[in-house]
Amino acid sequence: MDDARDCGAFVRVRGAREHNLKNVDVDIPRDALVVFSGVSGSGKSSLAFGTLYAEAQRRYLESLSPYARRLIEQAGVPEVDAIDGLPPAVALQQQRGTPNARSSVGSLTAMSSLVRMLYSRAGDYPAAQPMLYAEDFSPNTPQGACPTCHGLGRIYDVTEAAMVPDPSLSIRERAVAAWPPAWHGQNLRDILVSLGYDVDRPWRELPRKDRDWILYTEETPTVPVYAGFTPRETRAAVRSGMAPSYMGTFTGVRQYVLQTFAGTQSATVRRRVGRFLTAADCPACQGRRLKPEALSVRFAGLDIAAFSALPLDALAERLAPVAAGAPPAATGPRSTLGRAAAREAVQRRVAAGGSAHAAAPDVRRTPAHSQEKRIAAQRMAQGLLRRIATLQSLGLGYLSLDRATPTLSPGELQRLRLATQLASQLFGVVYVLDEPSAGLHPDDSEALYAALQALKAAGNSVFVVEHDLAVMRRADWLVDVGPDAGEQGGRVLYSGPPAGLAEVAASRTRSHLFETLVPRRREPVQPQEWLRLAGVTRNNLRQLDVALPLACMTVVTGVSGCGKSSLVSQALVDLVRDALGGAPADEAAEGPSLEDAPVAATEGRLASGLGRLRRLVQVDQKPIGRTPRSNLATYTGLFDAVRKLFAATPAARRRHYDAGRFSFNLPKGRCATCEGEGFVAVELLFMPSVYAPCPDCQGARYNPQTLEVEWQGRNIAQVLRMTVDEAARFFAAEDAVARPLQVLQQIGLGYLRLGQPATELSGGEAQRIKLATELQRAQRGDALYVLDEPSTGLHACDVDRLMLQLDALVRAGNTVVMVEHEMRIAAQADWVIDMGPGAGAAGGRIVAQGPPQAVARERASRTAPHLAACLEGAAGPGVPTPR
Repeated sequence: MDDARDCGAFVRVRGAREHNLKNVDVDIPRDALVVFSGVSGSGKSSLAFGTLYAEAQRRYLESLSPYARRLIEQAGVPEVDAIDGLPPAVALQQQRGTPNARSSVGSLTAMSSLVRMLYSRAGDYPAAQPMLYAEDFSPNTPQGACPTCHGLGRIYDVTEAAMVPDPSLSIRERAVAAWPPAWHGQNLRDILVSLGYDVDRPWRELPRKDRDWILYTEETPTVPVYAGFTPRETRAAVRSGMAPSYMGTFTGVRQYVLQTFAGTQSATVRRRVGRFLTAADCPACQGRRLKPEALSVRFAGLDIAAFSALPLDALAERLAPVAAGAPPAATGPRSTLGRAAAREAVQRRVAAGGSAHAAAPDVRRTPAHSQEKRIAAQRMAQGLLRRIATLQSLGLGYLSLDRATPTLSPGELQRLRLATQLASQLFGVVYVLDEPSAGLHPDDSEALYAALQALKAAGNSVFVVEHDLAVMRRADWLVDVGPDAGEQGGRVLYSGPPAGLAEVAASRTRSHLFETLVPRRREPVQPQEWLRLAGVTRNNLRQLDVALPLACMTVVTGVSGCGKSSLVSQALVDLVRDALGGAPADEAAEGPSLEDAPVAATEGRLASGLGRLRRLVQVDQKPIGRTPRSNLATYTGLFDAVRKLFAATPAARRRHYDAGRFSFNLPKGRCATCEGEGFVAVELLFMPSVYAPCPDCQGARYNPQTLEVEWQGRNIAQVLRMTVDEAARFFAAEDAVARPLQVLQQIGLGYLRLGQPATELSGGEAQRIKLATELQRAQRGDALYVLDEPSTGLHACDVDRLMLQLDALVRAGNTVVMVEHEMRIAAQADWVIDMGPGAGAAGGRIVAQGPPQAVARERASRTAPHLAACLEGAAGPGVPTPR
């Protein structure tokens, strides 16, 4: 290896100081599978993504023209002295789907373009219909979109019952609930008075024509408004020609809702008006999003919407004969339209005001199964099959081309991008991957290993940030960062072949990689009471009956796409929330959009067991906030207690400062220059924008007067810069602050800063912050906690910490139900429900259920052998057993 190092086969990093990295020097081999390991927050992502990938991207962008650089979102310049031998890099990071339904599996993998070309060139057309271009089969283009729903597949409207939920109220009593609150709503009511409508009669007693005009008119009359006048005074003022307070323009209720929903930039306003909208499948296209001409074309007996809705596994079966040279089976009528007739049809369409482009002269038209069409179909089917095979090899054969990306997990998205890279056949590139095993069942992991090896075999370097021990063991090289998180990490403890880590005593990864440690935990709870769900139908779940033990820890397992999240995170949450009378609570939600994917409804009922539950707590991986103003301290509520401490100091009382003075979100305490952001953006045209500390507050976020107030020798800005561990020591005597800090430490987040922006937190960190916020509450033993893969982003050490906290919830009498792929967690559960046996249509059923030992013996379960292997190491609590 030393010879290779001399030959320049290594990437040499010198003086890396990004985030918590402590002037790191490390040599990493190229053309190898390299895994970066370490506890959560140790600095491994700072090295792999923040340093190596960021520098590779910066160097590539510098080769582009200044104009091109302006069009590309650029990363900042990493803090590092030098990096030598670094090839171009491609990053495949964990991220959630794009926020609208126009992005799909087909568009993400570029297979939809090939399918549209297949239908254009090799589809069976009805008689007398000219051939369409590929873009005519896309719902995202004006040429292909259904003219009624504009390619959305749904239409929106507003019903009277939604706009006026209580018709016994008068307009003055706010019968029209869809109108805006405060002044805007009062303005509309005053305009109605000027227009002569009775705003004091109950809504139901108004004439139908008056109600219809108020709700549905598209007229926008402008009339004089006399603010504060009674209806009689208003009528008198209008007759006398008195000068009005102002001129007001009326907007019908329906028009107001639709225009506001489509045009507002405020998530709060969009959520409010969205409550009055009803959505239904478009009556013209039946939800298929395309114009009639496109839907009339068939290939293999299916229109393109039905073709795209097939699982990739089924799609491959349909395409296999075509790829082998056989003509596609067709059920629709075949066109025998000749060239002259086609041209005449085009002319008729144009004369009628249609599109010449959509009905272009079919000069390429050939009989339905001519040699030319058969060859074209064969070639395109072969291309599709190659791409589908790659996705199938990664365990994604259950997805369909029309599956919207917002419905995909981060792990599914990353594997889709990985498949695209495998198909690109690039070489000489560094691929930097962020936990590619996330969301992947152990049974599907072999396909991932094969994909990573395929990238390496093609002449690439594969750098992987990973917690999965199996991936580490298969690596050519291991870079272990730590030993702990935050300020206690940031050092490279080891860089070399995996076996060498066994000699590094400081490594937290070492003990888990070379021996199986079964953490100590309570004795399993024997189920006594059950929460029973009956007839559950959602996605691939069909009339499923399931019983979940109460006051126990239940882990739901199964291969990717088998229906775990459909059962737990969707159906269970929906049914329990409805039964408890709660409303969806998501502080980070951006509000619905006209292009959001339609949400499938849950069918089924709670048969029994709800009486034991009073609260539902869903702890997911959605962000705790969308802006840097949301942070760990504000979300957990501990910042309120901190601000009260500062407001109670003698200096604050002398100046009459209240707790609000110490909020960076309020004008009275924050820096006026940066408005509490702590930084200002410096635009550099074709170079990346530079974010510099505010010149006035130097990043402190507060004005000088506020910073003069100190508590125990520290000002409020210095407190926000503290890590959780530092703050726990500083506030040890203040219970209101110390309690949440202790919980954050116990759950493994001691390395985070109190003021760390929400935008810098990973999904796993966000989920643990939410859990810590719940753990602060007094436990009554009446809550149902629902978690979705809480081990995501966690080192094995951190998983053990997490389990201790979840055990504490169960000991208090609460019920914990979680979706998980981590077998060490499943092995410690009281009850395991294994779903499957396969993904998509091949799943959705309960394969095995019971204590972990019973499920491990179930031969039909694909989880069983992996669970059994984990349980074999459990010789006793805390006992290390051979690997």
